[in-house]
Amino acid sequence: MTGLNLAVLSWNVRGLNLPARRDTVHETVASTLCHIACLQETKLSSMDQFTASYLGGHRLNKFIHKPATGMSGTRGGILLLWNDNHVDLTDLTIGEFHITATVNLRESSNSFQLTTVYGPSRHARKHEFLQEIISIKPTDGSQLLVLGDFNLIYKASDKNNRKLNRRLMGQFRDTLDECCLREISLQNRKFTWSNERRNPTLAKLDRVFCNAKWDAAFDTHVLLALSTSLSDHCPVLLSNQGGPRRPRSFKFENFWTQLPGFKDTVSTAWNKMSGHYEPFHRLFHKLGETAKALRQWSNSIISDARLQLLMANEVILRLDVAQEHRQLRKKCTSE
Repeated sequence: MTGLNLAVLSWNVRGLNLPARRDTVHETVASTLCHIACLQETKLSSMDQFTASYLGGHRLNKFIHKPATGMSGTRGGILLLWNDNHVDLTDLTIGEFHITATVNLRESSNSFQLTTVYGPSRHARKHEFLQEIISIKPTDGSQLLVLGDFNLIYKASDKNNRKLNRRLMGQFRDTLDECCLREISLQNRKFTWSNERRNPTLAKLDRVFCNAKWDAAFDTHVLLALSTSLSDHCPVLLSNQGGPRRPRSFKFENFWTQLPGFKDTVSTAWNKMSGHYEPFHRLFHKLGETAKALRQWSNSIISDARLQLLMANEVILRLDVAQEHRQLRKKCTSE
């Protein structure tokens, strides 16, 4: 069974409780043309249909939400969105660290079990998390796809320093073996998370695993990382090589510079105050603010303008990749 049309996005969004964050997630999800989106760390205690539909780019019209926990209701949370015209999700269950569903592709007879996870950051709960992964393994040996933010690594090469918990790494490997899961390799990035400090810790926390039956059925699918955008985790998109794999790069229209208001829009956005002090983060903020302002400006004067990505995304992705191989530092100049 080759050529099955399925695109799945997985992303730790680090909170959906701010309008600007919801806007960015909306843009990213819409631009990928994915059929299923798995969003971790929503930090929301509840979710309504209107908000879910907006986050899903108005294409992903169905959802199930695992509420955030804690005293303020802002710890964790998982949101699973899907396009009911393309896939039918049944047998929906919510666990302590996961949401699981049976995915039925409407264009074929194929079905498989999908589990999206958000692993705990506290070491004391990681064993419980791994046991829960084992518990969701289908007893009939059917196709299985497990993805999300595991907050764990199982290889030393999945981190850019040697501060490793080898006991947990071994437990993670044992869990994968017991569930007969293999990792789907990320094609264009080595790491998916950064602590965003001057000498950053980088790690591969966001992963996609499958069993042999799923791999055989979806053998043309590849996994790609997108720009980190608003989060310290990068989104990952699993899709058919012949289908939508990643958003198109931003295309700047030269005629914009001749339109009234262009220079003022760029100047106002670029000079907006930033709470960041590290040069890389300041650049990220300025690019994001300028892109957002240009998007709103262009949409207000060009009726058919639909910008697929924030202008900064391609630049940020290149910086993310460069940071995996060398430190990015500000060039010192004398005044």
